[in-house]
Amino acid sequence: MAEGWLRELAGDRFESLSAGARPAGYVHPKAIKAMQEVEIDINDLRSKHINEFLPPVGTPPDLIISVCSAAEQDCPIFPAAVERWHWPFDDPAHATGTEAEIMQEFRRVRDEIRERLQRELIG
Repeated sequence: MAEGWLRELAGDRFESLSAGARPAGYVHPKAIKAMQEVEIDINDLRSKHINEFLPPVGTPPDLIISVCSAAEQDCPIFPAAVERWHWPFDDPAHATGTEAEIMQEFRRVRDEIRERLQRELIG
């Protein structure tokens, strides 16, 4: 959801890449649905491993924003000076309850991510 928001809010001011140390291999269907509700299509995004952005395959990013505690703990050390920010959001994929309650958790986290991006990066 963060990659989708940054692409939408920042346009071409940033290159938004989403990756993790233990990617699921897919974008959660409820995340896709939550973003569709705000007219952002993340169907074509994929869950990527952070190694795709490390030498020799890729180029390290200038800034890493980790969005959950597991990401902060598992994020690798980059060979170059990479600025790191930690924004701990709840992982809605771990939400429990009824389908409606779980979907509400995805919406809450979606909106928190948007607010933080607007406050910290977009202005």
